[in-house]
Amino acid sequence: MAKGKLLGAWGEALAAEYLRCHRCEIIGCNFTTRLGEIDVIARDGGCIAFVEVKLRKDESHGAAREFVTPVKQRKLRQTAALYLAEHPTELQPRFDVIEIYAPYGMATKKPKITHWKDAFT
Repeated sequence: MAKGKLLGAWGEALAAEYLRCHRCEIIGCNFTTRLGEIDVIARDGGCIAFVEVKLRKDESHGAAREFVTPVKQRKLRQTAALYLAEHPTELQPRFDVIEIYAPYGMATKKPKITHWKDAFT
């Protein structure tokens, strides 16, 4: 696995563990369609959260969540619609972003994690 993909998988695993620790049930990871990918899908109470994970060393080029552009948001919404068509649910859909700052990559002892619920509104 290439270094970037390995680092991305590490960040997504951190995000999933963070969600579990905050009483969310992980439904799936890396749901991929021709339109895009959803990093983590979790149940949070009455919501199904479609979570985009952004991993950065620091905020020197802006906050990680700022890289979830309107174009990326549209692709995530379309991918979530396909997921919901395949997996009908009564849960309310929500789009979240989890930022992870890890200055030393996978060697970072305590990455800073911020969870932005309902991040697209």
